[in-house]
Amino acid sequence: MRLFYKILWGLILIISSCNTIAQSQNFKTKNPYYSRIDTKILDVPNSEWKKILNRELYQVARQAATETAFVGKYYEFDEKGTYYCAVCGNPLFLSTAKFETTCGWPSFYKPLRKNSVTYKEDNSYNMIRIEVLCGRCNSHLGHIFDDGPEPTGKRFCMNSISLDFEPLQNKT
Repeated sequence: MRLFYKILWGLILIISSCNTIAQSQNFKTKNPYYSRIDTKILDVPNSEWKKILNRELYQVARQAATETAFVGKYYEFDEKGTYYCAVCGNPLFLSTAKFETTCGWPSFYKPLRKNSVTYKEDNSYNMIRIEVLCGRCNSHLGHIFDDGPEPTGKRFCMNSISLDFEPLQNKT
C-alpha cells in the first residue's frame, strides 16, 4: 500500500510541475517573452512591447509612469506567495519581504535575489530618486527609498500593475 501512495504522490508532483511550467511559459497573456523560469536578459524594443502589453501596463512599465496611489491591486494585499514582473515573468519579491506602509503602493524591504532588479538614477519631476527596473526586461517597477524596515532599511515602492502574484501552494 505504501508503494501505491508513493507512486500516486509522484504522479501528482509530475502533473503539478507540468502545470507550473505551462503557466510560467505564458501566464495571463499572449506575451511570448513571459517566463517564470527563463532568466535570460531580454532586449526587446518598446515598439514590440507596445504590441504585446495592454495600454496601462505599457505606460507604467515601459514609459515609467506611476499608477494612482492607494488603488493598486497589491497595495493592501496580504497573501503569501511570490511577486513576478508583469511584463516578463521574472521573480522579483517574496511576500515575506512585503510590509505595510501608508505610501499608497505595495512595498518590500528586499528583492528575491540580487539580480531580480537593477537600479537607475531618476531625475524626473525635479527630484533625485533611484528607479527600480526588472533585472530581466528592464521594465519600470517603481522606486527605492531609505525609509524601510530592518534588516535592510530599504523601501522598494512598487507599482501593482507592474507585478503578477502567485500564491504559495500548501503542500500537505
